Amino acid sequence: MPPREGRHAVWPDRIRPEVIAAVQTYGIADPWAHQALAAEHALDGDSVVVATGTASGKSLAYLVPVLSTLLDGSEAPNGRGATALYLAPTKALAADQRRSVKELSHPLGNAVRPAVYDGDTPFEEREWVRQYANYVLTNPDMLHRGILPSHSRWSSFLKSLKYVVVDECHTYRGVFGSHVAQVLRRLRRLCARYGSSPVFLLASATAAEPAVAAGRLTGLPVVEVADDASPRGELVFALWEPPLTELQGEKGAPVRRTATAETADLLTDLAVQGVRTVAFIRSRRGAELISVIAQERLAEVDRSLARRVAAYRGGYLPEERRALEQALHSGELLGLAATTALELGIDVSGLDAVLIAGYPGTRASLWQQAGRAGRSGQGALAVLVARDDPLDTFLVHHPEALFDRPVESTVLDPDNPYVLAPHLCAAAAELPLTEEDLALFGPETEALLPQLEAAKLLRRRTKAWHWTRRERAADLTDIRGEGGRPVQIVEEGTGRLLGTVDAGAAHATVHEGAVHLHQGRTYLVRSLDLDDSVALVEEAAPPYSTVARDTTSIAVLETDTEIPWGQGRLCYGSVEVTNQVVSFLRRRVITGEVLGESKLDLPPRTLRTRAVWWTVTEDQLDAARVNPEILGGALHAAEHASIGLLPLFATCDRWDIGGVSVPLHPDTLLPTVFVYDGHPGGAGFAERAFHTAGAWLTATREAIASCECDAGCPSCIQSPKCGNGNDPLHKRGAVRLLTELLRGVPQEAVPGPAPQAVEAGPGPAIPAPEGPHVP
Repeated sequence: MPPREGRHAVWPDRIRPEVIAAVQTYGIADPWAHQALAAEHALDGDSVVVATGTASGKSLAYLVPVLSTLLDGSEAPNGRGATALYLAPTKALAADQRRSVKELSHPLGNAVRPAVYDGDTPFEEREWVRQYANYVLTNPDMLHRGILPSHSRWSSFLKSLKYVVVDECHTYRGVFGSHVAQVLRRLRRLCARYGSSPVFLLASATAAEPAVAAGRLTGLPVVEVADDASPRGELVFALWEPPLTELQGEKGAPVRRTATAETADLLTDLAVQGVRTVAFIRSRRGAELISVIAQERLAEVDRSLARRVAAYRGGYLPEERRALEQALHSGELLGLAATTALELGIDVSGLDAVLIAGYPGTRASLWQQAGRAGRSGQGALAVLVARDDPLDTFLVHHPEALFDRPVESTVLDPDNPYVLAPHLCAAAAELPLTEEDLALFGPETEALLPQLEAAKLLRRRTKAWHWTRRERAADLTDIRGEGGRPVQIVEEGTGRLLGTVDAGAAHATVHEGAVHLHQGRTYLVRSLDLDDSVALVEEAAPPYSTVARDTTSIAVLETDTEIPWGQGRLCYGSVEVTNQVVSFLRRRVITGEVLGESKLDLPPRTLRTRAVWWTVTEDQLDAARVNPEILGGALHAAEHASIGLLPLFATCDRWDIGGVSVPLHPDTLLPTVFVYDGHPGGAGFAERAFHTAGAWLTATREAIASCECDAGCPSCIQSPKCGNGNDPLHKRGAVRLLTELLRGVPQEAVPGPAPQAVEAGPGPAIPAPEGPHVP
């Protein structure tokens, strides 16, 4: 990729000289055109989204107007001075931005008082933040659960609120993004109550239609600044396929070296040459494993080098995260194996290379990770190391699928009634809801209020709706959908807390016998107490890693609606999805060779939700020439493609929905494909799929049939989140099966031509598996 030629600009005249001097002190003498344009819009009172590439200086675009305003006491309606709120999707990013603000404003004395307010903030510091900080850095979770419900204690801050910065706003997508959109509407409502109307400044990675997504997120008209004028050195992007090993897999298939081991070797080679590198990988275990292998290899070359490589992931204690971030900034660390926590905008200037272990699922994430290198204007290297699965294999052999296609759109739906309802309750608990609030929360609000009254959550008195319960209304919903108390990982011999793991991941990662890696040390899990949410571990050195195996099944609880499609049937109703971790494999670290399997006795986890499903008969299978040998692959392929196309018909995201395909389902007694909402109680996506099923499945069939690949690819039937490794899949069988199914669709159910197939956008990592799961 050639270097970008930046175009210089000048700061808008209205920006105070002291601010420009501070910026120049920070090392930037002149802005680039997009930075100056964004600052100008913000100072004019326009909400603005800056959607330019990684390392394009978006933080400067919003910090200049924020600092300029905070230094000008005349902006405040009281003696406190103007205030600003910064929202980041991760704690690490908020802490990093606080450091940047302190450096930027240092020449100006104490006029700018930045402070982080999140779950790690000590209670003794929180009162100071509320009373004296004028630039508060937090996250949507803390805004939802901590700040808005206690708005009376934040009245002085909210009364003076001039700017709200929403950083990395492209990460607010799917159901998570819809929740954040309603949290921001609650914030705007309270600000209006206290007499302020803040300007929103949003920063996004390159995305399709950023102003549209930003408008949905904030509920305000937003000006788009997307013409990237920043300079950048040349980025060399390599696609790397690990070599074949002598091992054989199922049915004698050759096995490639693991992407984890290959990435660790590349990280080692780069560190030996003094190349500052970050290696990205999806899983926490993978990040630890890469760092351990690299440290062992480096110790063979130079023992001092082993200390200059580490892992960075969620679940670390706050002080551990801060120490790693500081070591990376200072250059003490040469290499870091990280999860996506470092993808989201942390300033790691000076990096020379980025390794990406496995396709991250979307082109937007791929470019965001690759952009971490070369942030100081120098040339850089990015390497995508393919995993041994069909999707990654396709990409390394078809680079045009990565480099010749645009990034995905950011998909969210703030009007989703399943998301809106709990936020209306939270808003009513903050201040009674009035008819004047209906427009703010969207067109679905008026219809939902009577339902909330009937459920005895809200009560109407005179012209306002009030929260009726003793419990906190904000606790009705978890905006990230994680659910459950985090499991604490405790060293058995000392009682020392090593870290935490999300409740949803505990069964698969800290079960009895699991190998747990923490900052280069290896531990064995001795016991997992689900009642107390504690996993006890002891340090050990097993010559293997562990991988959990699970099963997923789906049961029909109630069929609300059923429509005949010829011999087939289309149904909508309530289902229960059951997932259970049943065993774990022990694998050699480098080769991935399976050493053995151990059974586990863990309770199943259930999700009651809503689903749409369709069935076909034996006669239809015969007509479609789908025999039993290819039936599983044909159903599986149709399931994947239909999930990928559903965002065209329901405002959802691939990560918001799950699927199961079964050659003979015990409830329907027929081959069946289910698509379900990946959220308790449903989120409205399956219902929308049912009502548009004719057009939706017609588009699905066309997407598969029109794809130029031979046996299936990420553009048609392969899924980036398939729990079965995209196996089995049968492209031609899926086309014939859908063709036969659609013969029986009533003509009125297929309005107009099918839309063109596009890939679903990125979304929150909601564990809604896709794949054939036979009970």
